[in-house]
Amino acid sequence: MKRVLMVLALAAAFTAANAQVKSIAAAEAAVQKAQADVENPKKAEKVATWLKFGQTLMDAYNAPAGNGWLGANKSEIQLISNNEKPEKVEQVVLNGQTWEKEVYPTRNYYYNTAGQLGMIEVTKPICGDALTRALDAYMKAYELDVKHSKTKDITGAMLSIAGKYNEEAYTAYALGDLKKASALFESAAFASEAQPLGQLDSNAVYNAGFTAWATGDLDRAKTFFDRCREIGYYGEGGETFAKLADIAEKNGNAEKAKEYLEEGFQKFPQSQSILVGLINYYLTNNGSTDRLFELLDEAKKNEPNNPSLYYVEGNIRAQLGDTEAAAAAYEQCAVINPEYAYGYIGMGQMYYNEAIKYSEQAQNEMDDTKYMALVDKFETSLKACIPPFEKAYEILSDEQTKVAVAEYLKNACFRFRTTDEVYQQKYDKYAEIVAAGK
Repeated sequence: MKRVLMVLALAAAFTAANAQVKSIAAAEAAVQKAQADVENPKKAEKVATWLKFGQTLMDAYNAPAGNGWLGANKSEIQLISNNEKPEKVEQVVLNGQTWEKEVYPTRNYYYNTAGQLGMIEVTKPICGDALTRALDAYMKAYELDVKHSKTKDITGAMLSIAGKYNEEAYTAYALGDLKKASALFESAAFASEAQPLGQLDSNAVYNAGFTAWATGDLDRAKTFFDRCREIGYYGEGGETFAKLADIAEKNGNAEKAKEYLEEGFQKFPQSQSILVGLINYYLTNNGSTDRLFELLDEAKKNEPNNPSLYYVEGNIRAQLGDTEAAAAAYEQCAVINPEYAYGYIGMGQMYYNEAIKYSEQAQNEMDDTKYMALVDKFETSLKACIPPFEKAYEILSDEQTKVAVAEYLKNACFRFRTTDEVYQQKYDKYAEIVAAGK
């Protein structure tokens, strides 16, 4: 699954330096006492009673999580935890990432490969709805605080609650419980918008929709993506439009899907998700991509000196199998900006993919004459990818992308290394670059 979950750095205030958390017993006793106070009719009319109740609930929420905070290393945590030892330590792989999992009686700590605490999973909460009850308590305090003398304290507490919801949501997502993650992201968004905090957490709204979409809960996902569209939060590369189009398509409304894609294309003409969706729509529904090129031409009129639009055109024409027109579009990128590497990358990938296609066809061809013709096409296309890839490598500054381009060059030059010393030298050069970059 392509990762388009929108991630924001969690503020240290959400997790770090909470001072020493209360013991489980102390936290439980404090909640019981504060609960009795809010149930007392006289005390329940006081702002301080609800502030205290909210704080005790947050203490109860934090207690089972121990003294760890996200980003801390083991030494730091042990220093303030009196060297508490885990019951078990194991290696786990979640979404392709390796973690060291420490199991404690009330929680699990997950350390990333850099040795930093990346996730806290509470396994034995004191009260399962502590965050919800704490939020309600602070909202009640705000209602009673007619002079608004405690607004700063209340908003700070609510911001912390919203952060805890987000933190839990990311953990649930990493652990593979996307349904739970969606509900937690929704709670984070609600907590942020509640008064007096009144902040729109568009990131949480998007993530609630994304995780719902990933579980196949299309109606729920649409609710959140519609909200994103309404507030102008479109996700990475316009993914909000791509997701709304996907939902419409799955619900049997191809025409509505097209509307979302066209709207998204106007704002994000470089989005591959939107492009692929539009290409598939026009090919599936009327066999023509004229409208797609009309949209692209409109974008060019608005930004005539934007080389990425010609890169997009090249990608479209390459996917449609029009190699000559695609090459012309990619070349136009360099005309507009000689330092724009992606036109060269697009051309290189087009010829490389074309070579793979001819190779696969040759493997399945039984006729010797036709087989040799396909081999010739394969080698012609493979050689054609080398110059644009080399030009891209020369221009690029991003080391990771350069290594990826070197991988293509290594593979292409390998084929011809025994026929020409030049290709042997190129192969050695790029093989060394790839090996060093991995």
